[in-house]
Amino acid sequence: MMIKQNKLTDVFTLANGVTIPCLGYGTWQTPDGETTKNCVKMAIEAGYRHIDTAFAYGNEVSVGEGIRAAGVKREDIFLTTKHWITERGYDKTVAAVEASLKNLGTDYLDLYLIHWPAVARRTPNWEEVNAETWRGFEKMYREGKIRAIGLSNFEPKHLDALWKTAEVKPMVNQLEFHPGYTQIDTIRYSQKLGMVAQAWSPLGCGAVLKDEMLNAMAAKYGKSVAQLCIRFALENKVLPLPKSTNAGRMAANAEVFDFEIADEDMKTLMEMPLLGFSGFIAEEAPADALAFGE
Repeated sequence: MMIKQNKLTDVFTLANGVTIPCLGYGTWQTPDGETTKNCVKMAIEAGYRHIDTAFAYGNEVSVGEGIRAAGVKREDIFLTTKHWITERGYDKTVAAVEASLKNLGTDYLDLYLIHWPAVARRTPNWEEVNAETWRGFEKMYREGKIRAIGLSNFEPKHLDALWKTAEVKPMVNQLEFHPGYTQIDTIRYSQKLGMVAQAWSPLGCGAVLKDEMLNAMAAKYGKSVAQLCIRFALENKVLPLPKSTNAGRMAANAEVFDFEIADEDMKTLMEMPLLGFSGFIAEEAPADALAFGE
């Protein structure tokens, strides 16, 4: 399948016209401190211009330090962070944005996401809570503190409910997506609503890298399984956010623009049995940040 993105810095265009580099560097589970700082710096030096973090990762300060250490202009970096579940509601959301800006050492965010929806199992008035949180997003967006706003881990029922009240429609839905767990119905529904779909854990928490079938398929293309998975996301018009703490693998993860996956292999990848699933879904997400990283 031909895709529009042909190099690391090619872009997806969001509904409000903001462009976002088509391949990002993820920082989930990267320890705070020098590790995160150095990894972000290495990623930027490898050519990445799209960095993804979250308040719940506990590494926003180090992500900001890594960006500054790389010596690239702030406006040349697309920076995403996420709003945590303990900060739901209008006033707390506005404060949470300011806290993340301070942590990251920047005066604006390129993209801010609701990390997880409030759900019926834990929050009886979940629709109202999500709407009020989103109202805080809209305020900060209109004030120019955030260039684009979106969601993470929202299923169709959560999207439908938010759509009823949102004055500014969400521009992104970030979901777990990889061979063995695609959530393709939610991906396609998000795209139908005009959102760019992003893939967290596009390498299936590392589990897919050991799969014999995937290794054989990747070898056919002269590629690694990681490269195959990243290309699989792109060919589904999904923006992948791979992570690595190794400079060589960071560079290799970007070498995915010189091959196409055959239709029959795309079908095989799409129909794989469950593999590499994180175990996290919206209705079951733990209630506190200590219990939950992504």
